[in-house]
Amino acid sequence: MKFNISTKGFTDIIDITPQALKAVKESKVKNGICLVFVAHSTCAITTIEYEEGAMKDLKRALEIIAPTNTNYEHCKKWGDCNG
Repeated sequence: MKFNISTKGFTDIIDITPQALKAVKESKVKNGICLVFVAHSTCAITTIEYEEGAMKDLKRALEIIAPTNTNYEHCKKWGDCNG
C-alpha cells in the first residue's frame, strides 16, 4: 500500500496514523508488521504522541539541535538550504 503526504516544510508535523491504519485494513493482513517508510532525504518518521504540547516541544528541540537561521555548509554548496 502506498500513500502520499504533502508538507509545508520547516518542521511541518503531520499525523499519518489514519492513513497507516487504512492501509493495514485494506491489506486484509491478519497478522504481521506494518512498515512505514519515507523515500526522501529531508523527511523523517517518528513515533511521538500527536498532542499540541509535544509537537511544540519537538519543534523547539529541533530548533536547538539545528537552528534554521544558521549558515550551513550545505546551503553554500547547493543553495537550497533544505538539508
